[in-house]
Formats: sequence, structure tokens, C-alpha cells
Amino acid sequence: MTPTDEQIDALVEAARAAAGAAHCPYSRFPVGAALLDIRGRTWTGANVENASYPEGLCAERVALTHAVTHGAALDSFLAIAVWTDTPRPTSPCGACRQVMHELAPSARVVSGCATDERIDATVAVLLPAGFDPSLLPPAPTDGDA
Repeated sequence: MTPTDEQIDALVEAARAAAGAAHCPYSRFPVGAALLDIRGRTWTGANVENASYPEGLCAERVALTHAVTHGAALDSFLAIAVWTDTPRPTSPCGACRQVMHELAPSARVVSGCATDERIDATVAVLLPAGFDPSLLPPAPTDGDA
């Protein structure tokens, strides 16, 4: 199922609204994200910073983990919108790209901003050759020590 232009526009608007909930006292760079799943549900998130900088969370990962925590199936996401109040759209960071690669590998990713300019790509384009769980060794069985 491919999202319509109207669904993408609504998703970008939901990401813009989510940015209003950002907690970003250090960077002063609010980011919002919104996901559209195959059931037509929209899941949102905003960046949440921490004084211990690496412990902050990006909006994309907040939205993805919120959706999964509340019952959205892995790989059920059709599109992810990201919004920043910037003159040009910003692309998700590497950590977010990796999480998208595992939780939403076939999703369309649209980055919007304060102007009408957008970046429109897929997770695979944003993160070619991403680390995949199939590369991990098999889990130990009960008989393994």
C-alpha cells in the first residue's frame, strides 16, 4: 500500500505539531516525527533531550518506540515524516536510520521544514547496507552453556 499525497501532507503536519512537544533546552532544535501504519493509524514523537547529551532521544525513535510499545506491528509502517523549523529539510541521523532499518525497513521517509521544500526517500536509500539482525549469531538454546 502506497500512502497518498494527502496522507503524506497530513503526516508532515502531524510531525510539525509533534515538534511543539519537544523538550530541547540544550540544542533549542525541536523535531517532530509521525508514522503512518498499515491500519491508517498515526503515531507521533518529539525529541527529548537530557543534560547527559547522549541520553537524549530523537523524535523518530520516540515515535517508533511509542508505536511498537502500543501494539503497532514491526514493519507495518508505510511512511515516516520528520519536521524541523528550518529553511531546508533535515534528514534523520544515523542512529534513527538504523532503528528505521530494523523496525520500518520498507517505509517512505519524508522530511519537511518551514518552507515547502521536502526530502522524500526510502529507508533503504537513507541507509544502504544497514546492519541487519540476520547478521547476528543464532540465539543459544537451553543446551548451550
